[in-house]
Amino acid sequence: MAEAQHCFSIDIRLAIGCPLVSHSAGESLMTTNLKGLVLSGGRGTRLRPLTHTAAKQLVPVANRPILFHVLDNLKNAGVTDVGIVISPETGNAIKETVGDGSSWGMSIEYITQSEPLGLAHAVKVAQPYLGSDSFVMYLGDNLIGSGIRNYREKFEAAAAPASILLKEVDNPSNFGIAEIDQHKRVIRLVEKPKEPKSNLALVGIYFFTSAIHKAISKISPSWRGELEITDAIQMLLNDGAEVLSDQVESWWLDTGKKDDLLTANTVVLDEWVKRQIDGEIDSKSHVTGRVRLGKGSRVVNSTVRGPVVIGDNVFVENSFVGPFTSIGAGCRIVSSVLEHCVLLENARIDHVDRLEDSLIGKNSAVVKEQKNHQAYRLMIGDDSEVLL
Repeated sequence: MAEAQHCFSIDIRLAIGCPLVSHSAGESLMTTNLKGLVLSGGRGTRLRPLTHTAAKQLVPVANRPILFHVLDNLKNAGVTDVGIVISPETGNAIKETVGDGSSWGMSIEYITQSEPLGLAHAVKVAQPYLGSDSFVMYLGDNLIGSGIRNYREKFEAAAAPASILLKEVDNPSNFGIAEIDQHKRVIRLVEKPKEPKSNLALVGIYFFTSAIHKAISKISPSWRGELEITDAIQMLLNDGAEVLSDQVESWWLDTGKKDDLLTANTVVLDEWVKRQIDGEIDSKSHVTGRVRLGKGSRVVNSTVRGPVVIGDNVFVENSFVGPFTSIGAGCRIVSSVLEHCVLLENARIDHVDRLEDSLIGKNSAVVKEQKNHQAYRLMIGDDSEVLL
């Protein structure tokens, strides 16, 4: 997805992993073995240089990896068997971070896609794991502001071979677009149409039965050299199958670029964070609003204005930390001003007049040496040093 779209009617509880609500009498219960397929390969070129050394799905939103939010949403939809498609370059990092899935009560298997040859190619690689089971395919760098349980229930009740999630967008020429009829059945899919007949973009969440495997076997690589999932869905349509759709009413964000990721961080912080002070605040400091301060962290002669999340063992001194900022564990901020930023673990900000709209990688330092007063917007990778 080329750009992020969002609105702010939201049930963030499902997106950030709150416990499942038990079903009362009369509510539908899901009994089929719907598997999850999370795509966490790719090269993350739009988030470079950060993704030269890290998987884009592990970049944090509100101090939790994006992939964790995806797994939360699958778990809350009752999906407990999940295959994660990984690349050779970043697969080990994802394995080490996610583990065997026990933290979610899931069983997770890892599937290596040797080259990023398209979404349909990822499904083809995963076919031995998926077998004849239906599954939900979820792009590992996409976030939506609602759960997917209702969409799952509709898909299973309809018994159609596919159901896709759609979102109204202002710039449909930048997306894969679906044309639907009055019954929400998909008529046609068009990739980035020059003259779009619809403004309904494909969100990165798809429900399929095993019929999709036969459709994929019939398609050829696109001009990009990839097996496109849109071509496979179109093949289902060409063969007379019914493809259903649902529209996502809450926000949807593709976190593939820096600004999109910062927007996602803002939205999640705004809707989720509550005040929780586990660290220390000295008498000269002012920590106001919805701020989470982790264990072992210290705020000295500084102002922190929420919503802000500060991880464990962070040191803030003689500084101002403004709203919509996430600070990873072990960071150090001295004599600086920052707002609307994401700092990964062990980053250091030293004597910077103003840092905003910035994404700073792990173990990196931004140090001000000049005496001029200036605001900075930066995106730097892991293990870097920037002298201003």
